[in-house]
Amino acid sequence: MRRLELLAASVLLMCSPLVQAETQVQVVGLFPNAAVLLVDGQRKLVKAGQTGPGGVKVLSASSKGAVLQVDGVQRTYEISREYNQAGMAVPQKTQASITKGVGGHFWVAGSIEGHPVQFLVDTGATSVAMNEGQARRLGIDYRVVGTPMVAGTAGGNVRGWRIRLDSVKVAGLEVLGVEAAVLEGDSPTEVLLGMSFLSRVRWREDNGVLLLESKI
Repeated sequence: MRRLELLAASVLLMCSPLVQAETQVQVVGLFPNAAVLLVDGQRKLVKAGQTGPGGVKVLSASSKGAVLQVDGVQRTYEISREYNQAGMAVPQKTQASITKGVGGHFWVAGSIEGHPVQFLVDTGATSVAMNEGQARRLGIDYRVVGTPMVAGTAGGNVRGWRIRLDSVKVAGLEVLGVEAAVLEGDSPTEVLLGMSFLSRVRWREDNGVLLLESKI
């Protein structure tokens, strides 16, 4: 009997580190009322009040840190870098090159919230921008989640709604928490990839080629 008890104790000791390893949580990005969580290798932007991977709930978030509820326990997390099992920083740099297309413009395939989108790169646009029809096709309820605004365009002032997109992805580069605008009417006719995305990556034009690179 004594031997069986010792054996059981040794099994429990061997299992304990494995249980602890399953609940590793890191905050790898911070925004007003939202945080990018890394839980068991799954990376996702989670807004305050919502639950993310592994049942981790974001209670509040700011540029200084995030208050998370993990396994029923509240704790404040500061931002950290992503690491692999060997303790080395995980390389996150991604590069892409885009050649000029129709009309001498830069066109690139990407996605918004996982939905495919053909972007027109516009460095003169303050943010990612789209018209009402495009927003509806993407499933964005802009009148509910957006903030009313007035946007200045080449044709004059236009009513619109300022929104925040959870994910915008272009040629392998993903940016989370991107500010965007939905404009009333049929303009712009194409979804514009503006500076709210471009300012979050490194970019430059070289001999008719637009070079994009993620920031580490």
